[in-house]
Amino acid sequence: MVHPTHESCAHCGHHHELKVEDLRVRYRDVDALQDVSFATSCGACVALIGPNGAGKSTLLKAVAGLLPVATGRILWRGTKVAKWSREIAYLPQRENVDWHFPITVRGVVRMGRYPQAGWWRPFSPTDEAAIERAIALMGLEDLANRQISHLSGGQQQRVFLARALAQEAHVLLLDEPFTGLDRNSKSSLAATLRKLTEEGRLVIAAHHDMDNVRDIYDEVLLLHRRAIAFGPVADVFTEEGLEATFGVLPGRGKEVA
Repeated sequence: MVHPTHESCAHCGHHHELKVEDLRVRYRDVDALQDVSFATSCGACVALIGPNGAGKSTLLKAVAGLLPVATGRILWRGTKVAKWSREIAYLPQRENVDWHFPITVRGVVRMGRYPQAGWWRPFSPTDEAAIERAIALMGLEDLANRQISHLSGGQQQRVFLARALAQEAHVLLLDEPFTGLDRNSKSSLAATLRKLTEEGRLVIAAHHDMDNVRDIYDEVLLLHRRAIAFGPVADVFTEEGLEATFGVLPGRGKEVA
């Protein structure tokens, strides 16, 4: 599959770059990540691939400004990422979300506007328009007043993407977004991620299904506590690259292509 080249940002028309330089993240006295460097930009869909414990979630949280960095730098639009930014949205693994919390789809999407509007101020017409636009973009109009506990896995993922769109995030960081979804939901989510990418957003997703990497992503970062390789799918998502990352080919016997 041939994907488009990196597009300008959907929100402001500029070609923004995310750059990670010599990143090191520590938990207590253990390096969770070390020597991680790569650069990508708006209009790319990037797969983050590695075994369990490789540091995929750690990297996403660090880029989102949710974890402290021991050494190295994360730069977005040339500015160091040191804390949470509304331009970067982190979407956690579905298993880490309390789906029984009593809140509607619209309520979750509205949360995306709080950083801009303030927690205690009423939303402006601009805020309300952004919320409704995000709900419409994710095709959630008919579900807007439904409790999130009554949604399918694919619908739940679309709700969190809508929250990120209401936030007007440029960068979407997704932690294993396809886990637990049925085939139709996976196909729908893949199409959604491609659409968001083609609109000029940067999408980075921790990914474990080796069968559909080429259909969804433009670039791949192979990670095992450190960056093994980064680049276009055709160059990096190879038998040699996966063996270097996993030790053996993950779940595909000896065949990757």
